[in-house]
Amino acid sequence: MKVRILVRLKPGVLDPQGRAVHHALEGLGFDGVEDVRVGRMIEMDVADDTSDEALRTMCEKLLANMVIEDFAIEKLEQEPA
Repeated sequence: MKVRILVRLKPGVLDPQGRAVHHALEGLGFDGVEDVRVGRMIEMDVADDTSDEALRTMCEKLLANMVIEDFAIEKLEQEPA
């Protein structure tokens, strides 16, 4: 099974990388961008019987810093062979 984990900073946590991207977009002349938040995406292939609880535990113990980050887990459709 393919799984995508989206990790992003919690609201209210300073995002210097997002701020730098926002500033760069303004410098390139892109108007209308009000805020930028930068996160990361982790894709994994796991056994089909991997439980939701196991995926959550992976995120809580390693993949996300639970003090400053939130995460979302997406199970992806398998493409036909």
